[in-house]
Amino acid sequence: MPLPRLGVVIVTMGTRPRELAALLASVAKQDVPAVRVVLVGNATPLTEITADVTRIPLKENLGCPGGRNVGLRALSESGEVDVVIELDDDGLLIAPDVFRRVQRLFADDPGLGIVGFRVADENGVTERRWVPRLRADDPMRGGPVTAFLGGGHAFSMPMLDGIGRWPAKFFFGHEESDLAWRALDAGWTILYEPELVLQHPRTSPARHATHYRFTARNRVWLARRRLPVPLIPVYLGVWISLTMARMRSAAGLRAWWGGFVEGLRTPCGPRAPMKWRTVWRMTRLGRPPVL
Repeated sequence: MPLPRLGVVIVTMGTRPRELAALLASVAKQDVPAVRVVLVGNATPLTEITADVTRIPLKENLGCPGGRNVGLRALSESGEVDVVIELDDDGLLIAPDVFRRVQRLFADDPGLGIVGFRVADENGVTERRWVPRLRADDPMRGGPVTAFLGGGHAFSMPMLDGIGRWPAKFFFGHEESDLAWRALDAGWTILYEPELVLQHPRTSPARHATHYRFTARNRVWLARRRLPVPLIPVYLGVWISLTMARMRSAAGLRAWWGGFVEGLRTPCGPRAPMKWRTVWRMTRLGRPPVL
């Protein structure tokens, strides 16, 4: 069986030129080359880019999922790619064999839909929130999971053709959960592979001004779109409780509740709740879709 052909999508707003240049250099140094690297500029012209990539400048900022969809569409229409790797523009591939490992994983398992990378800072430390499971004490424990990190991952193109691409309407926050739940519901496997490392600076998602609003709004949208009706109040109740216990900022709390109400009142997109057998599958994998 021929090995899958690899493509790469990177979305940038042009605010991290040095980090982006280093990332593109690390992509070029992989011992298995990508067939095509697509760089999408969210509201940036990409005029300073000299690397050998397909540049797609956008006049407006479509958000991370919207920008990635543009890159995915370009790769899909080319017909040249079987597996696509998506990377944050401030990430870095520190090993030259990441693509080769990804290629082998998908070649060995036709049911594999998503491979999640381990994200680590410049000291090799992986934060608990970067481990895609509830028991996050050991970031080196790989295996089947129910989630993945958006910073570094690989998708099966046949999977995307079947379940659709990113929920662009989300703009920022929980788009990974929406896509992961659709993949699981369609029978695909999500694998966390800690040997695949994306180096990434240790940052807080709250650095984005709209973090609290989008987090709350998109969590409500996610529940409305993907959960069976009996689980919607359970899921939202759990996250209301957790947020109230964790939140230390009055301004953040106001923004969060504003986003929560927005999520209830505004259209969330087509509703396609997961099957109950998917709920059970996620529960057996250690994370039922209420946490």
